[in-house]
Amino acid sequence: MIRTINNNSTATENSYLERLDHKRYVDIHCHCLPAIDDGPATMADALALCRGLVNDSITAVIATPHQLGRFSDCNEAAQIRDAVAILNEELRNGNIALTVMAGGDVRVDERICQLLKADKILTLADGGKYILLELPPQVFIDIEPLLIELASQGVQAIISHPERHEVLARQPQLMSKWLSQSAHLQVTCGSVLGDFGLMAQRTAWRLLSSGLVSLMATDSHNLDGRKPRMKAAFQYISSKFGEAAARLVSIENPLRVLKGQDIVSARTTETRKCNDETVPSNL
Repeated sequence: MIRTINNNSTATENSYLERLDHKRYVDIHCHCLPAIDDGPATMADALALCRGLVNDSITAVIATPHQLGRFSDCNEAAQIRDAVAILNEELRNGNIALTVMAGGDVRVDERICQLLKADKILTLADGGKYILLELPPQVFIDIEPLLIELASQGVQAIISHPERHEVLARQPQLMSKWLSQSAHLQVTCGSVLGDFGLMAQRTAWRLLSSGLVSLMATDSHNLDGRKPRMKAAFQYISSKFGEAAARLVSIENPLRVLKGQDIVSARTTETRKCNDETVPSNL
């Protein structure tokens, strides 16, 4: 029987993190649990997606099914933890070299702090330090009061795919005060590569070039239109900003999220010096 340890992790998972190959990627945002949201419909589909993650050189992933929003009446924390345990067992049985941890892609809601206290929604890796926040895609909501309330509980927000938000893509300066409240930005691999259109791609690169992006994730749902593309995005970022910058957002900071450690800002590192000239010329 696996012994439970701090932050709802397990001895097995903790040992895994200590020996994680630092040349492999960590994905903090992925919809890989079967029949729970708009990710894989069946366990077979989920295992296929997990094989795709491994083929993309990802060794650890946080399962982040949607919570709140149109999933308000389902996908509670206990259900997600159970689904993660089942998927990990299937991965072991299938000799698929991937470790999955529990989390959520949480739609912004005024009840979030209350629901965290009630153990209804999840922080990333179930660690209590970071929560992945999803904004409604076409409406701007100032989340500064929520960020302040979360901070009072010792929780920092990671804003998922701001480059794909219609208002923020046009007015990224609106996020400045969120960043001053210890929020972090996570861009999607597919956005970096142009999968979500020119505006999202241009915004992703400008945020990267400004040192505002702390994390990159796949946000994978399947092996068709939403497949893992971490390796290609890593290589593209490396070609423009250098490998150290790519490692920071795809390996080092994601690993800090898994371990409950402080995220390092790209603005305070010497990983690269970049400006508008480093943004791909076709953008």
